[in-house]
Amino acid sequence: MKKPRIVFMGTPEFAVASLDALVRAGYPVAGVVTAPDRAAGRGRKLRAPAVKEYALSKGLPVLQPEKLRDPDFLRELKALKADLQVVVAFRMLPEVVWAMPPLGTFNLHASLLPQYRGAAPINWALIHGDTETGVTTFLIDHQIDTGNILLQRATTIAPDEDAGALHDRLMQLGADLVVETVAGIESGSVSPKPQQVSDSLRHAPKLTRENCQILWDKPAQQVQNHIRGLSPFPGAWSLLHQGSDVLNAKVYRTRLTSLPAQDRPGNIRVEGNRLFVAAADHQLEVLEIQLEGKKRMPVSDLLNGFSLDKNAEFRSAPVS
Repeated sequence: MKKPRIVFMGTPEFAVASLDALVRAGYPVAGVVTAPDRAAGRGRKLRAPAVKEYALSKGLPVLQPEKLRDPDFLRELKALKADLQVVVAFRMLPEVVWAMPPLGTFNLHASLLPQYRGAAPINWALIHGDTETGVTTFLIDHQIDTGNILLQRATTIAPDEDAGALHDRLMQLGADLVVETVAGIESGSVSPKPQQVSDSLRHAPKLTRENCQILWDKPAQQVQNHIRGLSPFPGAWSLLHQGSDVLNAKVYRTRLTSLPAQDRPGNIRVEGNRLFVAAADHQLEVLEIQLEGKKRMPVSDLLNGFSLDKNAEFRSAPVS
């Protein structure tokens, strides 16, 4: 049986694993569609998307449209004569794009749909303290993340796993599922199934400065989940008040303790080279932190060169 001719669409490192898996499996990738190069870093130099760098290393044609409805882009895309389009971590497609190939267009999503539709499913699964997540392939339709499901694979979330570690695991699990989905479409063994919607669904909205702020007046487990769900990127933040100084701080790793929170939420206690912060019910030990103007570091390293007074505390702040 002739393997389907594929156009792959994706941008970040998460998508590279799926593209590489397709190439390694011997599927003919007719072309790759990714975002335009963007200025990044202190020098604001143009930086190519991770998918583009990989595609060029394999000699694959690359398209980088600013607008997906651009007539020139649509002509180039059609000329690739794809049987199937595979989308991983890309933008929303107009119908003129996703309806183009005869076998359709499917997307890989980093959740067990219909749970966590939206931009940040990995982060929100951790923030909500879920113990299971997974990956889903589904056919793209007119709404975001609502198309018929092709395949799913579940995985357990470890109690202390953060967003970075879970991202890497789902990236590989998703890559395997992409290849399995293409094989299923090729053989006709995959049957699309409608998503089962209920009132208990959680969503995965875009991460903002506001929803990344640490609210210390929540239970310690909830605060810990929030922090690990945003580590290492974009990072959960709080304002450190020390005397007249107010410093922005990102907290990357904490440990639950059984110590009762005797002070009001956000109050800090230093014990040797250890730092504890009161939540609503218990104290959390902060293990990794980054103060404004400093690098991310273990708390023990920070306390070797930075003195916290006895009245120091973390406070929430209004976000405009």
